[in-house]
Amino acid sequence: MFLSNTKEKIHQWFTQKAQGKSAPWWLSIISFTESSFFPIPPDPFLIAVLIVKRNAWLKYSLLVAFMSVLGAIFGYVIGYSFYELFGQPLVDFYSLHEELEKVATLFNNNTFWTMFVAAFTPIPFKLFTIAGGLFKVNIFTFVVASVLGRGIRFLIIGYLMKVFGKKIGELIFKYFNIGSIIILVLILGYVGLKFL
Repeated sequence: MFLSNTKEKIHQWFTQKAQGKSAPWWLSIISFTESSFFPIPPDPFLIAVLIVKRNAWLKYSLLVAFMSVLGAIFGYVIGYSFYELFGQPLVDFYSLHEELEKVATLFNNNTFWTMFVAAFTPIPFKLFTIAGGLFKVNIFTFVVASVLGRGIRFLIIGYLMKVFGKKIGELIFKYFNIGSIIILVLILGYVGLKFL
């Protein structure tokens, strides 16, 4: 409830900022930090900007994806080299100890799909980026999966905003969790059929 209320307040604040010249900077900062320690995903902020700057959907979608992947690499570095100093306090702060153990198992099973699902869905991406460094997963696989997961996610949002505008933005904001899981299932189903 607290996180939901906080997300709504921040969304309202950023909606105001989206109309100014500093919107790309705010969007970049939020996208970068969310991948390593900030609790609110960049999606509502991207939507807020695209309500005002709908025709620049590709530019802003790619900006968010790029900064988010840079943030993911930063999270990886935290886990790889500075876990005790920065990573552990973040895990403690968000109470993610049990989740960290589950992520270790997921990485052992398949690093690519673990990172892709984490990058595409609303689950806490920062946990996976820090854990990726902590467990020293293959950095190339980590980056490729992050680029694909984040790229597809934000390009879908951007394109929907371009085509449908504010009304679809409100629906995405309201039903983001359910929608992203449905799209993920469709993607996995499509990939599964191609391999079969």
